Amino acid sequence: MVERMTLIMDVFEGRAARLSLEEVARSTQLPRSTAHRILDQLVRLRWLEHTALGYGLGRRALGLGGGDGAHGRIREAAAARLHDLQIKTGLVVHLAVLDGAEVHYLDKVGGRFAAAVPSRVGGRAPAHSTALGKAMLAWLEPEDVEARAAESIGRLTHRTIADIGTLHQELNRIRRRHGLAFERGECFPDIACVAAAVRGPEGPVAAISLVGDAWSPLEKVAPLVVDAARQVSHELFPEPEAPVRAARRTAAVPEETWSPQAMDRLLAAGQYGDWQ
Repeated sequence: MVERMTLIMDVFEGRAARLSLEEVARSTQLPRSTAHRILDQLVRLRWLEHTALGYGLGRRALGLGGGDGAHGRIREAAAARLHDLQIKTGLVVHLAVLDGAEVHYLDKVGGRFAAAVPSRVGGRAPAHSTALGKAMLAWLEPEDVEARAAESIGRLTHRTIADIGTLHQELNRIRRRHGLAFERGECFPDIACVAAAVRGPEGPVAAISLVGDAWSPLEKVAPLVVDAARQVSHELFPEPEAPVRAARRTAAVPEETWSPQAMDRLLAAGQYGDWQ
């Protein structure tokens, strides 16, 4: 039974996935009656939900426990931007939050490359090894970074940052790049990501990434990630009306600007591999 339940759960690639009973039975090669019985059990246990659109991941699978809370607000604010990024680029899109020393994936919008990316909605990964995690860590105080990552930092691949000093250097480079974080093969071999944090008045609340293979020219789509993260930030934290806005300017979400000169420098840096 556990093996069959796992087969069914593995069919759902992302939070937005909605599958019919027939699609689940066909993908798992289980008899229709067996798939239906197990789906009903998973719905009762809140691993899945069933609506008029079909079966989808439930609260437990999304790591939400008994309530939706702030994560639900973040997903709602980001949903349209994630789908827009995927359509524009054809790449896999992630939305994640920082939980201690790990990133917690809230959403995954797939393209043709989705099956090759081992991440899953509700899953976790070490923050120091992912572009998502580094994008958020870059906007924390150094003491907070060390408290989160110092004991757990280590290698997943030969390219993973393995000591706290090197991580601080990388986070400083990310801040100099307007918050853009890159990783190539640091979390999973042959997979590369570019990410930017969704930021509020008190720091990073989430991050958005685009994922491709190790040879993807991510520098070309980097501004799209920054723009999407900025739009979600503004959705979650609208700027107050003037004159209050001027009084709180230092606490508001910073407005990154991408002049033609800055974009040229960014692309030039990418050509020479200046992402590590």
